[in-house]
Amino acid sequence: MSDKSSKPTSKPILKLGIPKGSLEAATIDLFRRAGFQITVNSRSYFPAIDDPNIECMLIRAQEMARYVEDGVLDAGLTGQDWISESGANVESVADLVYAKQSFGRVRWVLAVPESSSVQSVKDLEGKVIATELVQTTLRYLQANNVNAKVEFSWGATEVKPPILADAIVEVTETGSSLRANNLRIVETVIESNTKFIANTKSWVDLDKREQMLDIKMLLEGAINAMGKVGLMLNVERKNLDAILGVLPALKTPTISNLADENWLALNTILDESTVRTIIPRLKAAGAHGIVEYPLNKIVV
Repeated sequence: MSDKSSKPTSKPILKLGIPKGSLEAATIDLFRRAGFQITVNSRSYFPAIDDPNIECMLIRAQEMARYVEDGVLDAGLTGQDWISESGANVESVADLVYAKQSFGRVRWVLAVPESSSVQSVKDLEGKVIATELVQTTLRYLQANNVNAKVEFSWGATEVKPPILADAIVEVTETGSSLRANNLRIVETVIESNTKFIANTKSWVDLDKREQMLDIKMLLEGAINAMGKVGLMLNVERKNLDAILGVLPALKTPTISNLADENWLALNTILDESTVRTIIPRLKAAGAHGIVEYPLNKIVV
């Protein structure tokens, strides 16, 4: 007679939203670094993923929080800006500070033409502002006691001033697109970063919560490793102090004994941007067999 209790229990399928659009490529690359291979078919909104317990769906970041709130998705990645804009009731699982072009936050800024006389939000009384972030902009105006008309922008927001609007509220990482359109930033309305969010009912499901926490740990580990590299090298004991003097003060390496008692092996993690200047100095200080290697995850 078979023992039913010995049968393995399968995990539930986690319905995961991947942001379609500007964050799509960065998100898929982040998942790759975390250990998940996501393959997008241009004809489908359901990317393949090499985890049988996850089903992915491409959803615009602007709509993600609503679909997570409604339970169409168990979890998803979207910006704090769109969560606030939608007013959706979702569980915040993790802050994931990455964007389309960088590892930082983005800003939604109030911008006007270079020739505009506007110097602060107070100067927009009775004016027209174009933006995709309508509710957030209205709250911003209310907080500053300014009465202005806020129009929803379907795209190409930067080209609307001064003919179609007096000002815009637009997202930026570097400000380059605004400068290219002869716009200047007046004020920052809000800052935002990507968040990993969950449906409230899915979050209290212990199996699904465990899946989401595992994903959270791996994604955070991948973000921690961004811009970092590992460095291994060998050094004679007599040169150890000189080698340690080259390494940044806050980077304490792991030191191991080699078969030859006169030699040691060092292993450390450094900012990738500093390695090109540090390696020549390590070599000059007596390092041998220097190996630089990439990092996918740093789980702390």
